[in-house]
Amino acid sequence: MGPRPFGIDSETLRLIADQIRNINAGGTELAVVVGGGNFWRGKSVAESSGMDQAMADYAGMLATIMNAVALQDVLEQCGVTVRTQSAINVQQVAEPYILRRALRHLEKGRVVIFAAGTGNPYMSTDTAAALRAVEIGAGVVLMAKNKVDGVYEADPSIDPRARRFERLSYIDALQRRLAVMDSTALTICMDNALPIIVFDLRAPRSIERAVAGESSGTLVSTLETVLAGGAGVAATLRETT
Repeated sequence: MGPRPFGIDSETLRLIADQIRNINAGGTELAVVVGGGNFWRGKSVAESSGMDQAMADYAGMLATIMNAVALQDVLEQCGVTVRTQSAINVQQVAEPYILRRALRHLEKGRVVIFAAGTGNPYMSTDTAAALRAVEIGAGVVLMAKNKVDGVYEADPSIDPRARRFERLSYIDALQRRLAVMDSTALTICMDNALPIIVFDLRAPRSIERAVAGESSGTLVSTLETVLAGGAGVAATLRETT
């Protein structure tokens, strides 16, 4: 959405695509889970209009497909080979989500975009990101935020003195109800010891820096990794890149 109040900002889309192209060119296997909040927020619509929650969520899944198609198109313009897989059937524009096919695409150096969340209502795209990451054996989840450079102890827009965490354990994030991702997604990551890096998408080269282990955002991981200063995650990132 960029600075726009709605829809897709072409400059922002290109900035994201350029970074994905560079990461892909460096040999890192990368899958992207897209949200749809720039078009539709199912929970908000259901609460404000009385629309059935499941139907509102399915509409949100369609919004993620629009974003996925737009991202695929600009990536292909950049010379990147891309495959979009959808959790709901839209065969005219995307493959169905099939794990083995997704893994094969990644092995061949293609970028894979996962659209339509998990395909189930009441499940956020945060949950989809965590689930797909576990399924494909990802080394880390990169949680790109809009104008938020990590996880804070309180909302920094309300409390300017709120402290940003450099490292945080899953348990602390859950117990303190910090805005990392929804609790289902965070629990999936915790149960599978899958580290999360939360960072500001708008920062210069933010995705590339996160992949390189240079992000200034927040690392959410096991308590042991937090106490070790994140060394284990840094090593994992070096191996995957």
